[in-house]
Amino acid sequence: MKISKNITAVVKSSTFAVVLSLMLTSCKKYLDIPLPVNAVAGSTAFVSDNTTSAVVNGNFNALLNGSQSGSIVMGVSGIGYLAGIYADELFTPLNDVASKPYFSDALSSTMTGTHWVGLYKQIYNVNLTIEGINGATNLTYKNQWLGESLFSRAFLYFNLVNLYGDAPLITTSDFNKNNLLGKSPKTEIYKQIIADLKLARTLLTVSYKDGSGNTTTDRGRPNLQAVNSLLARVYLYTADWANAEAVSTTVIADANYQLVPPAQAFLANSKETIWALVPSQGAHVNDYDAYNGGMPTTLASPAALSPFGSSKAALMPDLLNAFEQGDTRLANWVRSTTVTGTSTIPTATYYYPNKYKSNVAGAEYTIVLRLSEQYLIRAEARAQLENLNGAKGDIDVVRARAGLVGVTITSKDAMLVSIAKERRTELFTEAGHRFFDLKRTGALDAVMTALQTQKNNTWQPFRAVWPIPLSDIQNDPNLAQNPGYN
Repeated sequence: MKISKNITAVVKSSTFAVVLSLMLTSCKKYLDIPLPVNAVAGSTAFVSDNTTSAVVNGNFNALLNGSQSGSIVMGVSGIGYLAGIYADELFTPLNDVASKPYFSDALSSTMTGTHWVGLYKQIYNVNLTIEGINGATNLTYKNQWLGESLFSRAFLYFNLVNLYGDAPLITTSDFNKNNLLGKSPKTEIYKQIIADLKLARTLLTVSYKDGSGNTTTDRGRPNLQAVNSLLARVYLYTADWANAEAVSTTVIADANYQLVPPAQAFLANSKETIWALVPSQGAHVNDYDAYNGGMPTTLASPAALSPFGSSKAALMPDLLNAFEQGDTRLANWVRSTTVTGTSTIPTATYYYPNKYKSNVAGAEYTIVLRLSEQYLIRAEARAQLENLNGAKGDIDVVRARAGLVGVTITSKDAMLVSIAKERRTELFTEAGHRFFDLKRTGALDAVMTALQTQKNNTWQPFRAVWPIPLSDIQNDPNLAQNPGYN
């Protein structure tokens, strides 16, 4: 499989200069030790904790800045934004041209290369990092660097497999071998994800560490509970209910994490955060620009929307209606702008995600894992295990934080419906949760078929996975396109 020319260049030069250059110019807390660009190359990248930390820092920073058009995690190029538009969460009032193929569910093999290439490029760099760390003999914080890197690879593959389905499983830096790989089944990729996370559990501690190996209160790097949180999610996705319950319980039982009022959940110092990504030096969270950008509550005309960008995405009406009366998440995580109409265009009010409210650097972090998800993971696992009282207890904790009364137990199926609804209103526009949930629970086809009129399309089940870039199909005789996109 030909991943990208950029990766070829990395291999031929045997250097992490690309990673280091990116990190040095834009990283905030991930890089605490300044290093000159091109100073670390080949095996010398892992001769000390300083240089090893620099490489690992660059891998984290690439999650926010490493794709061809921006972050794969947040903002208008992020999985949360594009998957939200692709599914049933978001639309752009100004009919944004770039996101229209996603909203219309009309992707082709020339449109989704950013995430495919971006994810594999980062996986390749992490593989190089893991090999370098494993070969190093004089690292004081070797466990931290290796554990963080294994976690990163698991996180990248989790997103890859949920967007594209079966895919090449690359765990080495042998480019000649990787260049001609075919697909591995999702089940095999999940086995690798679980293996990486299980090994990472043995290497990381409950304490958060900084780029110098020191204990910190900052949650910008994964610790043991971040590993457990992602592992619990993976167990949920693979229907391993017992392990999903057990691992999420480990996280929930840790007193370092607490559900906080909705207005505080996405702040940089939130106690609900399990793992976050730190914006670059002087920057704010990308999602602020995707949904807010300082747009006022009223605009004098439809034309007044344009200066804020056509990519501003608002909530679909059905998602807005999913919030119950009195749900404080609606007041705290959603904002509205009313646009005064004209003689031909009626006045309209649009409702935008508002989880990230600030353009002040350092005020908010990009939250990737948080405690409320763990309660919802355990609730679903317990419901599947017929522990309906336990499931009720977990979902009611999340609902109580939102100012809502507890659910009523009637049956296992009804409980699962309640949990799916709660995941929708709790995790909306975050990390592709809704799109991934619809797929794993078998609800995607029914939901998307019901939206055909709004989206002006005809939904086809093969679109549950995105197409592989045409260039990779053409360059690798062993790589087959996802069915339906040929």
